[in-house]
Amino acid sequence: MIGTGTAFDLDHADTVVLLQRQTELLERIAAGTALPEVLGGITAALESLVPGARCSVLLLDEARSTLHHGAAPSLPPEYSSGIDGMTIGAEAGSCGAAAFLGSAVVAEDIGTDPRWRGFRELAAPHGLRSCWSSPITGRDGVLGTFAVYHDRAHRPSPREERLVGRLTHLASVAIEHAGLYGALAESEERFRRAFADNATGMALTAPDGTVTEANRALTELLGRDVRGKTVGDVLVPASGGEARARRPDGTELELAVTASEIRGPDGLPVQLSVAVLDLTQRRAALRERQARHEAEVARAAAEAASHAKSRFVAALGHELRTPLQAISGFAELLGTLDLPADRRDAALEHISGATTHILSLVDDVLDVARIEAGALPTQPVDLDVRTLADEVLELLRPMADERGVTLHHDGGAPVTVLADPRRLRQVLINLVGNGIRYNRPDGRVAVTVTAGATVRLVVRDSGRGIPEGTADRLFVAFDRLDRDEPGDEGVGLGLPLARGLVEAMGGSLTLDSVLGTGTSAVVVLPAAPHR
Repeated sequence: MIGTGTAFDLDHADTVVLLQRQTELLERIAAGTALPEVLGGITAALESLVPGARCSVLLLDEARSTLHHGAAPSLPPEYSSGIDGMTIGAEAGSCGAAAFLGSAVVAEDIGTDPRWRGFRELAAPHGLRSCWSSPITGRDGVLGTFAVYHDRAHRPSPREERLVGRLTHLASVAIEHAGLYGALAESEERFRRAFADNATGMALTAPDGTVTEANRALTELLGRDVRGKTVGDVLVPASGGEARARRPDGTELELAVTASEIRGPDGLPVQLSVAVLDLTQRRAALRERQARHEAEVARAAAEAASHAKSRFVAALGHELRTPLQAISGFAELLGTLDLPADRRDAALEHISGATTHILSLVDDVLDVARIEAGALPTQPVDLDVRTLADEVLELLRPMADERGVTLHHDGGAPVTVLADPRRLRQVLINLVGNGIRYNRPDGRVAVTVTAGATVRLVVRDSGRGIPEGTADRLFVAFDRLDRDEPGDEGVGLGLPLARGLVEAMGGSLTLDSVLGTGTSAVVVLPAAPHR
């Protein structure tokens, strides 16, 4: 086993090349490039930095405990196919052992390493003498392995450990990002199938009302293909969200019609989703009410989904554009001009900061996705919430001092809760940070803790408050109450993520605000059981 190499600092040349490669790869990830191509770029990056290295990425099938080909541009195809599908285990070569143990495994000499007994004959004909494999880990555990092969006996240097550590993290981001967008594509496919196979007549129209797509149910209901016609040509509006239509055979139809906008990244409508329900044979009171309920539920769900998707695409695209432009610009500057050392270091710092911002945003989006899927892991322990509050206040005090905001904690005896320390710290940083950010000059943020059957933690600020009836919108991802004023930072993920984290720990988060007076964020958590 080897360490992570975190005590070793890369030299300037390595740092520049690595940042340039990271920039290129992050741009590919943001553009939705296929995962095998991104992983191939990551392995090629290390091979260019470590002469003689041949690299591969294997992806873990957690359900079957097997490893499968991800990328290996420099390894013989016969070898790659030979290890594809291997079962992980302590004696399953370097990669199988690394995935099984969750730590790096070095075989300095494959010919003598006992873990390679079952794979030596496969490796030897291709001149593979040593193999170092590191697990690629995500938030939910091992995702795969990153392996480095040499044609001679070899043990990785601290420099190589550092390089692999950086690129392994990038591979983790790429794999989890691909999973997120794969789920999005799967959702889109489910929508397509639901549209095509729905028993309710459905159509998609252009903004001018021209029908671009119609499902089979609508075609059969109206007795004709209505694509290319306008909604006004097909339906005659009636009252109460209903319409009338006439089939080619003269049959009069009574219809319930609902429509919802589908917006593009710029917030403008790009399509209408129209649902048409036949009420002709459903005029009995009970059945008619049921039909209206189904249509309303379908409309509300479609509208909420289209709005959420529109907000997601627009906000994420806007948030990624600025740091990616910064990375691209400074990388081009470094590549084309011979800059003085101070300007070169400043450019590298800008690139590093923008990269960190993008990775942080991707982490937040993945956390929100896990929360919505009910799959966010937590590690609750007995925790003194007063001590944690003191640490967070000290951490944010420079930010408060810069903005002229006073921080206060009521103090007192320790109060123990059952919570995940890292996640609760993340929640408190968000709530206290919001109290500072949206406060007034000479304002105040106070943290109070009350113990009982549950523990009640309140973060109260003296800021401008939240307009009545809009507080719940702050818990919707990317909804910032239409605020785009200077100094209004963030993309609207903080509070949705904070509430999701608190609920994952068995608690609740609510807001109580008075416009012009301030806001109180109230966290209620389970008290730690008496031991």
